[in-house]
Amino acid sequence: MAGQKQEVFERDQTVGDALAKMTRAFAAEGIESAPRDARILLQGLLGIDGTALLTRPEQLLGDAAERVGDAMRRRLAHEPVSRILGVREFYGREFIVTPDVLDPRPDTETVVDVALEIVRANGLQSEALQIADIGTGSGILIATLLMELPHAHGVATDVSGAALAVAQKNAECLGVASRTSFIETRGLDGCAGPFDLIVSNPPYIAAGDILGLEPDVRDYDPQLALDGGADGLDVYREIAEIARNPQRTMRLVLEIGAGQASDVTDIFISAGWRPLKQRKDLGGHVRVVAMEIHP
Repeated sequence: MAGQKQEVFERDQTVGDALAKMTRAFAAEGIESAPRDARILLQGLLGIDGTALLTRPEQLLGDAAERVGDAMRRRLAHEPVSRILGVREFYGREFIVTPDVLDPRPDTETVVDVALEIVRANGLQSEALQIADIGTGSGILIATLLMELPHAHGVATDVSGAALAVAQKNAECLGVASRTSFIETRGLDGCAGPFDLIVSNPPYIAAGDILGLEPDVRDYDPQLALDGGADGLDVYREIAEIARNPQRTMRLVLEIGAGQASDVTDIFISAGWRPLKQRKDLGGHVRVVAMEIHP
């Protein structure tokens, strides 16, 4: 559809017209979130909030017309809104998103919720906790936890140096970089520890299932952040072996794929971990599992 006349916007077109045109085009392409996507794109591109968008529909696009047309073409190619704008909101804060990192999903906020519940249930929220984020990507987990736990320090690891650069930038923007170490490694190799809390949203898609993913994910998320091996469980097996001989009690909170709860739990039990809790996502699938291991 790129290049067709209906995707061209003029300087003297109104915001209201642009919103209606984008919504119709997205819906015709089968994008279920068409109204929301059109609204968020225009707000981001024009630098206005939702109230201004709805109460001043007569505002002209002006210099933003070309940017709006380009954004519309990109969304019609199923590029996610957050990638077009370069930012994603997570846990009430804004994070930079680039092609080098996974586009954060709302379900991943559940990892933060469960981690904080465990910390508070054990009376550790004021302690100088050591937190590790394995496969940090954009750094949403470690940065959010350090924002919520101001006495904690963190280590963020990733096999991608480009992803770590994004994570560090996000940490700097949020003011937690001074409490975070960024290490290009696999798992926690080369990280001193010990850690009180480990979090991770690892790759968990079975390699053979990647081609069947929605184009928003398949065509735009880094393959490295999706491919969990033949059965999607490779990285969980690696993480489970990290603390065979722990120096102190460690808690672990993991995001998992739909239907993986039993297999992931079995992997960790076999390595000496004890299940703590599970949490479902809005779709009713177990999305997060938590474990602990003692010395």
